[in-house]
Amino acid sequence: MLSLVLMILFVHIAIYVVNTVGASTIDLVVWQLYLKLPTSTSRNAREQQRLKGEAMKLKREMNNTSSQDEFAKWAKLRRRHDKAMEEYEAMNKTVSSQKTSFDWAVKTARWLSTNGLKMFLQFWYSKTPVFALPDGWLPYYVEWILSFPRAPLGSVSIHVWNNVCATAIAVIAEILGAVLVQAIGQKPQAAPVEETEAKKAQ
Repeated sequence: MLSLVLMILFVHIAIYVVNTVGASTIDLVVWQLYLKLPTSTSRNAREQQRLKGEAMKLKREMNNTSSQDEFAKWAKLRRRHDKAMEEYEAMNKTVSSQKTSFDWAVKTARWLSTNGLKMFLQFWYSKTPVFALPDGWLPYYVEWILSFPRAPLGSVSIHVWNNVCATAIAVIAEILGAVLVQAIGQKPQAAPVEETEAKKAQ
């Protein structure tokens, strides 16, 4: 069983990732992955793309056909194009409706597994100490603050641990981001090394 300390930490990591990457980006990636599965939605999406490609192809053929010199051929292409567009628009409405339902389900699942879980844990474990503090290490008022609002005195409450995790993750991510930017910004010093070796060879 995952300890309460790690569970809260992982929840805050998930919340930070969602806030950093962006909910819409995550929704789009999950939608694209869902379309890879053998479902009716993925079949409809493939059919939608096929109808779109067919309609565009017929449109190009129409544009390359003179409506005056080759009227019979142009009229036939026009009828096929109109039919393909009707089928595409109908399929597009179906896929859009399925995507709306899917997005709602993903948003609900994402909220329940991040902020919803955080709120539930705060409520359910409000009187449970996340971990105990060593006796006599801290003054009374510090112990009272760390146990605020309902955890036993001499322990760290879930509310305080939530704030510690959120702050620590944000600070660590900022430090790692700065280090990464610094590392990418530095160019490799290969040329001076080669010059030094050439001088030594002489």
